[in-house]
Amino acid sequence: MTSRLPQAKGGFNFDNHVRNSAMDGKGLVLPKATKTGTTIVGLIYKDGIVLGADTRATAGPIVADKNCEKIHYLAPNMYCCGAGTAADTEMTTALISSQLELHRLSTGRQARVVTAMTLLKQMLFKYQGQIGAALILGGVDVNGPHLYTIYPHGSTDKLPYVTMGSGSLAAMSVFESRFVADMEREEAITLVKDAIEAGIFNDLGSGSNVDVVVITSENVEVLRNYARPNERGVKEASYKYRPGTTRVLKSSIRDLVTKETIQPTSLEAMDTS
Repeated sequence: MTSRLPQAKGGFNFDNHVRNSAMDGKGLVLPKATKTGTTIVGLIYKDGIVLGADTRATAGPIVADKNCEKIHYLAPNMYCCGAGTAADTEMTTALISSQLELHRLSTGRQARVVTAMTLLKQMLFKYQGQIGAALILGGVDVNGPHLYTIYPHGSTDKLPYVTMGSGSLAAMSVFESRFVADMEREEAITLVKDAIEAGIFNDLGSGSNVDVVVITSENVEVLRNYARPNERGVKEASYKYRPGTTRVLKSSIRDLVTKETIQPTSLEAMDTS
């Protein structure tokens, strides 16, 4: 007895080529990915984790928020930096944060960083990149400090120092040239600050201030607006000019209101007579 099931074919699949060509001929434009701007970084130092982010939120060419928060709370021992669509990063981290809280209540133990990483990557993979959240997860648990990058499609990396966002290349150049293992706290914070500032000054999508979070086994320190590299200065002179400073070459005044005279109709003329 022969099977009637279709046999699997290898190689590329061109079944939708005719359909796509017809839709293209009718002027259908395929959607394009939204370009977002952010610089987020993280590194492991001697006693824990240092996370950093800029504070500019953009809506196309418009700066929508000059001082937004891109480092989100996940658990008492871990935080998460978000790059991509602001709504996606905020709601994704809030959802996983609630799941970690329920996990702590049910087990009576501190959540591990790898647990948060698994929950995040499974959720993002389920949506196949439709959720625009690129995340840097950092925390300290019973196994020590951990630092992960989580991409919108669900892939992850575990490295001693990481960068993400449109300004990640500029930030990574600072890390590659100056990072060393077992750095002291102030040295690590300064390196994170300089990496974020490199993204701010070399990427149009990144800007404003620098936020830093330091995570150790004892406590978490949130340094909101740790640095303000783009603070506006005071004007040195007045740029107001007195009336008459600039000579008027000629002037033209036009009356744009049209005046019309309404003639009475024959019936109105009979009523008034």
